[in-house]
Amino acid sequence: MVKRPVKVAIISDVHLGTYGCHAAELNQYIKSIAPELLIINGDFIDIWQLSKSYFPASHTRVLQRIMKMLSNGVKVVYLTGNHDELLRKYSGMELGNLTVEDKLLLDIDGRKHWIFHGDVFDVSMKHSKWLAKLGGKGYDFLILVNRAVNHILKLMGRERISLSKKVKDSVKGAVKFISNFEQTAAAIAIDNGYDYVICGHIHEPVMKTVTTTKGSVEYLNSGDWIENLTSLEYNEGKWSLVHFHDLNINQNTEEDLNSTNPSIIQLQEQINKHLTKVA
Repeated sequence: MVKRPVKVAIISDVHLGTYGCHAAELNQYIKSIAPELLIINGDFIDIWQLSKSYFPASHTRVLQRIMKMLSNGVKVVYLTGNHDELLRKYSGMELGNLTVEDKLLLDIDGRKHWIFHGDVFDVSMKHSKWLAKLGGKGYDFLILVNRAVNHILKLMGRERISLSKKVKDSVKGAVKFISNFEQTAAAIAIDNGYDYVICGHIHEPVMKTVTTTKGSVEYLNSGDWIENLTSLEYNEGKWSLVHFHDLNINQNTEEDLNSTNPSIIQLQEQINKHLTKVA
């Protein structure tokens, strides 16, 4: 496979360790690109939902794919999110080509980028974490139902649907939360003189200009790998929002990363040991 050169790629909200994660598709996407810098913008591993009952080989392959990138000289910045907040105690750590941070200020072609997960703006995270976790379990169940429905629709030759998006669009509170989230991030970015603000967290992929009385900023959100399967890519002076299903990637080949690969087996065994401790 010929890899696409990408100056910067951003993924977020992968939620490895949950049933809704599209790990196989993410592995294929990562395999298809040759980034100079990969930014993982939070909720990569879902520590909230982590248990010994579910962490399949396809999820392990994603981890190995990232490690292979690191060994090949690709810079990877891991920005922590709420579902992997335990990693925040390691903020500032550098290990070879891997850096762990809570936020990132990046100058790209003379333009200032403010990149962070975004849960800092989530009131439910600040004051009712138990409620947020409960909502997360409900969301996971909805995604499972959605995948079953889409499988049936595919067999019928019909287009897939997003039940969670329909719920979000029909609930005024959800629509207002997303709007407030975007406006808050944009307003702070404008106040600080940033050209771009890039978030994840709300699973709402978008690129748009936000204007206030104080100025304007480009607001970008990389979406997720649960329902949207999206990433952000920077090339030739501009950002693009990439949808996996538009890339026409062959999903049937695993090349050197397969379930019988010794390194995959070893990594899976290490994960299983850790999951047993967590349980």
